Amino acid sequence: MIELQNVNKWYADYHALVDVTESIPAGEVVVVCGPSGSGKSTLIRTLNRLEPIQSGHIRIDGQDIHAAGVDVNAFRSRIGFVFQQFNLFPHLTVMQNCTLAPIQLRGLSRREAQERALALLERVGLANKADAWPSELSGGQQQRVAIARALAMEPPLMLFDEPTSALDPEMVGEVLLVMRDLAEGGMTMVCVTHEMGFAREVADRVLFMDQGRVLERATPDDFFNRPQHPRAQQFLSDIRSPFARAV
Repeated sequence: MIELQNVNKWYADYHALVDVTESIPAGEVVVVCGPSGSGKSTLIRTLNRLEPIQSGHIRIDGQDIHAAGVDVNAFRSRIGFVFQQFNLFPHLTVMQNCTLAPIQLRGLSRREAQERALALLERVGLANKADAWPSELSGGQQQRVAIARALAMEPPLMLFDEPTSALDPEMVGEVLLVMRDLAEGGMTMVCVTHEMGFAREVADRVLFMDQGRVLERATPDDFFNRPQHPRAQQFLSDIRSPFARAV
C-alpha cells in the first residue's frame, strides 16, 4: 500500500526526514511514535502531499505521489486524513460536513451521500447529532465526526496525525475506540500518536523516530518489552517515569 524510498525533507537548513525507507502493506496498522520534533508528523503529512519532499520516492498503490503531473486533489480524495484540530466546516451541519465531498468529488446523489453519512455517524455513535453544528459538539464528538467525514469518501488508507492531542483527557477514549474499530475492520492505518496504550493494543507495528530517522521498527510486544535502540530504550524509560503518563 505504501512504499517510501530514501525520502528526505528539509526546512531551510533543518533536515526533518533523513533517508526514510519503509514499506506498509495493505491492512496493516502502523503507529509512529517518538519525541517532539522527531519528524513523525512531517512524515505522515508527506503521505498525502501536505508537505513536499526534496528527494526520494513515496508510492501509494504503486503511484509515485510526488511525481510531476499527479492530480493532487484526485489523489487526496482517496486518502482519509484526520488532523490534531478537527477542521470541520463551522458553517455546515454534521451531515453537511460528511456529504459535501462525496457529492462534489464523487458525484453521489444527495440521498446516497446522506445514507452513507448516516451509517458512518451511527458507526461512530453520533447519528443523533446529524443536524447539529460543530460548535454544539464536544471535542471528542467533533473528532469522531471528522473520522466519519474522512470515511465517507471510502478511502483505502486512513492517516491520523495526533488525533487526540487537542482533546481533554476524558474525551480521548471515545476517539481511540472508533480507531480501534477501524483497525479491527482491516483498514490500513498510519497513526502518529502519543497514546502508547493504543499502540500496544492495536498496532501491528510500531515505528520509533528521532531526529528525522526511523530508529526502530518492531511489533508492539518487542518495542515495549525488548526495545533495541538506545534512544528507544530512553524514550520508553522517560514515559514510564512517575511524572509521565503510564504506558
